[in-house]
Amino acid sequence: MFTGIIEELGTVLSLRREANVARLALQAQLIREDLHTGDSLATNGVCLTVECIEPTAIWVTTMPETLRRTTIGMLHAGDHVNLERALRVDSRLGGHILAGHVDGIATLQRISGVGEERVYTFSMPRELSRFIPAQGSVAVDGISLTVVAVSDTTFAVSLIRHTLGKTTLAEYSIGASVNLEVDLLARYLDRLLEARQPASTLTMQRLQELGY
Repeated sequence: MFTGIIEELGTVLSLRREANVARLALQAQLIREDLHTGDSLATNGVCLTVECIEPTAIWVTTMPETLRRTTIGMLHAGDHVNLERALRVDSRLGGHILAGHVDGIATLQRISGVGEERVYTFSMPRELSRFIPAQGSVAVDGISLTVVAVSDTTFAVSLIRHTLGKTTLAEYSIGASVNLEVDLLARYLDRLLEARQPASTLTMQRLQELGY
């Protein structure tokens, strides 16, 4: 599990395709502390397993499903990536609970804002809109963000200078593709409602009445 609070901007050293997998070499310093082979490492929001730690590189491997569902296969040497080690039980939860399982790919549609504020608007797959409420949480390339506006096909997030300076967001231009993970609780509540028995009184309206 992760929180969406980025610990470090890493750099892609190489992306090697071997048969139907891809091996990614990353350069990073801060996260090397307390990082071991077999650990989970969120890379642009994708939960990957650390296979090897060398003096100059951290190696992770992506499976075909990961390459199909995320932007990992689009990376090139020199690109920056958002890195976060797995959440420790005794840590503060500064963002929101993330699984590192990408639900879809969103596209940066518009950048606006006044002064230091920047509002990024993303287009998204229509089927994911029900999981993204205004004032709710969403993860963009592994970054925990608060939604300020949402429609059937777009959502917008407001960014402060600190977030722009500590993540890859400042490097994105219009048309950039990003990994999108919706709120975990929203996903499970939706599944619960979908599977409910006809006689059940648990409805979306009832959940709202209860404060969810």
